[in-house]
Amino acid sequence: MTLASLNDCRHWVFDMDGTLTVGIHDFQFIRRELEVPDDRDILEYLESLPEAQRRDSHAWLMEHERELAARSTPAEGAVALIRELCERDYRLGILTRNARELAHVTLEVIGLARCFERVDVLGREDASPKPHPGGLEHFISHWGVAPSEVVMVGDSPLDMQCGRAAGTRTVLVNVPENSCPEATDHHLADCHALMAALRES
Repeated sequence: MTLASLNDCRHWVFDMDGTLTVGIHDFQFIRRELEVPDDRDILEYLESLPEAQRRDSHAWLMEHERELAARSTPAEGAVALIRELCERDYRLGILTRNARELAHVTLEVIGLARCFERVDVLGREDASPKPHPGGLEHFISHWGVAPSEVVMVGDSPLDMQCGRAAGTRTVLVNVPENSCPEATDHHLADCHALMAALRES
C-alpha cells in the first residue's frame, strides 16, 4: 500500500496525546498515585475497582489531565497537517483514551478546534479504549464509509492495533522505532513528514 493511496482517503482519525501534541504524560507517576500495578492497563484497572475508589481515582486522573491539557503544545507539523486536510474538506476525527472534555480543551489550546466537528471527538467515555476498535467503528458507521476509506494516525501500538482491527489504513508517527509493524501501513517521522509525503504523492 503506497502513501499515494492515502490521498484517496477523505476521512482521517487522529490520536491526541503524543500524535497531535507533544506527549507530556508521566504514566509511571500516574501509576504510583493511583496504585496501578505495572502489568495492568491504567484505564482497565480503574474500571475494576470498587465504585467509590473508581470514582475517586477517575476524579484525580481528570484533574491531573486537565492541568496537562492546559499546557498542551502541538507536535511537529501537526497544526499544518490538520489545517491542510481541513482545507481539502476532509472529515476529521479524534479518538483518544483521554476524556472527551479534555480533548476539546487541548484542541482549543493548540488552535485546531475549528477543524473538528464536536461530535467527531471521541474520548474514553464514548468508546472502549484502544486497541478496541469500537471508536473507529463508530466513525465508519457515522460517516457512512468503508473501513478502507479511513486513515488512523497515532503514535503507539494501541493506535495501530485499533486501526488494523477496524480495517482502516494506519499511519504511525512521532516514534523512532515501529514496535508494531504487523499493524502499521506507514511509519513516518512526524506529521510534517506525513504532510510532505502526501504533497509529493
